[in-house]
Amino acid sequence: MPGTCRSQGRLWSRRAVLRVGGMGLLGLSYADMHAWASTPSARQKATARGVIFLHQWGGPGHHETFDPKPDAPDKVRGWFGVTATRIPGIRFGERLPKLAALADRLTVIRCMQHRMKNHNSAGYYSLTGVPPPSDDIRLRDSLDLCPAYGSLVSYLRPAPTGTATFVALPHVIADGSVTPGQHASFLGKAHNPLLITRDPNQPDFQLPELSLPANLTVERLEHRRSLQQLIDEQSRLIEYSLLARGIEENYQKAAALLLSPSFRKAFDLSQEPRSLRERYGRTTYGQACLLARRCIEAGARFVNVYFSRSIGGIGGGWDYHGNNGESTIKRLDELLPITDQTLSALIEDLENRGLLDEVLIVWVGEFGRTPRINNNGGRDHWPQCYSAVLAGGGIRRGYVHGASDKLGAYPTMGVVRPEDLAATIFTALGIDPETEIRDRLNRPLPVARGQPVRQLFA
Repeated sequence: MPGTCRSQGRLWSRRAVLRVGGMGLLGLSYADMHAWASTPSARQKATARGVIFLHQWGGPGHHETFDPKPDAPDKVRGWFGVTATRIPGIRFGERLPKLAALADRLTVIRCMQHRMKNHNSAGYYSLTGVPPPSDDIRLRDSLDLCPAYGSLVSYLRPAPTGTATFVALPHVIADGSVTPGQHASFLGKAHNPLLITRDPNQPDFQLPELSLPANLTVERLEHRRSLQQLIDEQSRLIEYSLLARGIEENYQKAAALLLSPSFRKAFDLSQEPRSLRERYGRTTYGQACLLARRCIEAGARFVNVYFSRSIGGIGGGWDYHGNNGESTIKRLDELLPITDQTLSALIEDLENRGLLDEVLIVWVGEFGRTPRINNNGGRDHWPQCYSAVLAGGGIRRGYVHGASDKLGAYPTMGVVRPEDLAATIFTALGIDPETEIRDRLNRPLPVARGQPVRQLFA
């Protein structure tokens, strides 16, 4: 298997193989080499133990959020003013005052760039760090496409038994068809996310997928036949999406989740003080972010939180062309306060719990919005320049990476592509971006195709 070695189910990166390749001359056995490669000094040093990936479906505009252009012409600078931050000389959009006050905890990337202009192709790129085969609105989900970040983490660095490594909530995103990049693809269904599509903001929110029926004891559950019956029953509840059905294929994993009191407890939001739930915001997105924090605290390693389910209409995410039957300002009056409240609450909550240094937050959409306001009073798709925000997990604080031109149209300093952001995320988790996996044709593929942005690390 050129370029990749397997040992007891563990993948070695090409770099690790090269580093130990000459040890045979020193009399070291294959087992000795495995033991050497498993030592902390031989692995990528992690700065984060978990990631909360806040995917802003629809594409937020940087002019309204983290890279406003107050001195640009009226048709560029947009509808709102700016607010000063705690980073000297750096301003955010005026509808983000709470985040402006927390700017000294953030890294803002102002030079994200790629070429995909359709939601599904750009969404796949954003969720996997891999360029799609085509920029096509008709791009369909396929096992030939690459797995989600969280599925790669599940494959390479699984959480302990009884904990889901990868959790996704509260939607399956789509633009017409389901957007690729939300599941394990060719890695196998065992690495699919634990998918939660119930609204955590509802008073009766619970997770029946992780609840035992009253007439089923632990002793009965230990028998394969009883477990099979349980999985069949639970599958009817979990079939909110085809992406969730992978739990059927791994009985032991399903049983471990069902029998893990600590992980099941993470989904009981009633344990949180009402004041904290209000701080996150009593919205689907706000409570989903609170639930993400609880999942990470319970041992999950990667949680995807999708801002919205679909494109268009009120509640349809960040797609504000100005022709959806509602004014752009009305749409932004909904989106921006939710973002300001929930993201700031998540950062402060993690910090108050002493977790911010070990949990990486990534806030990013599939692209940005055009620098010029269109004739419909909105902004169109614009992947040529957009912003991402990171916090915690060993990332620098109070730092702005890169810059855009005076219109916010193109980067003038630095370019960060989705594959570079992917490499940065994996590096933070202690996974060498050069580590190889195998696709359905047994071809070696690196887990990330870009380079980590070293300037982002503290």
